Amino acid sequence: MQYKAAIFDLDGTLIDSLADLADSANEMLTSYGYPTHDIDKYRYFVGNGSRKLMERCLPAEKGADAAFVDEALANYKACYDRNLTHKTDCYAGIMEMLQTLQDKNIPLGICTNKHQSAADIIVDKLFPKDMFMSVIGDCQGLPRKPDPKKVLLIADKMGVKPEKVAYFGDTSVDMDTAKNAGMLAIGVTWGFRPKEELVEHGAKILIDSPMELFDKVEF
Repeated sequence: MQYKAAIFDLDGTLIDSLADLADSANEMLTSYGYPTHDIDKYRYFVGNGSRKLMERCLPAEKGADAAFVDEALANYKACYDRNLTHKTDCYAGIMEMLQTLQDKNIPLGICTNKHQSAADIIVDKLFPKDMFMSVIGDCQGLPRKPDPKKVLLIADKMGVKPEKVAYFGDTSVDMDTAKNAGMLAIGVTWGFRPKEELVEHGAKILIDSPMELFDKVEF
C-alpha cells in the first residue's frame, strides 16, 4: 500500500530529549529533598504525559497525593522551561527523512503527550518553520495517547484517511495509538524503549535508522 501522510511522536522518535527531561524532573525532586533517579529510569517514566511522569518519579506516597502532584507538576514545568533544548536535539538522519517525505509532498504532523507549550517551543527551535501541518500536545479537552482522537484530528486536517497514514513512535503508547486509530504502526528502535515492547504492542514495521523507512514503506 502507498501511504499518503506521516504523523510522528516527538520525544524518543524525532528528538532525543531524555537528558533534559531527567535533569528537569531531578531538579524538581531535589527542591523537595527527595531522591533523584538515573537517566535510564526516565525511559520508562516518560511517555504518558507530564502528570504521569510526576506520579512515577515522586516517592510513592507523594505520587498518590493528587494535590501534591499538581504542585510538583507546576514546579517541574518551570524547571523544564529552563531546560527545553539544553541537551535536546534531533536524532541523526531525522531531518533527511523529513525532507525526503516533504519532497514527495507527504503532509507531516506531530502528536505527543508532552505539554503543548513545551512541544511548540521545541518544534519551533529545532525544525524549519511550517514543516509540520499540525503539532498537538497534551492540552485541555483532548485525551492523551493511546486514545486516537488527536491523531485522527491531524489526519482529518490533512484530508487523509487513517488507513493511509503512517504513525511513528518509540513506545507501547505509540503503537497502541496507531492501532486504535487504524494507522500503520511504525516502531523506531533508536528511542526510549526496546524493540520487543514495540512488537508486543503491534508494530507492523520496525526501522533502525530514519532513512531505512523508504526501504520498507512506500510513500
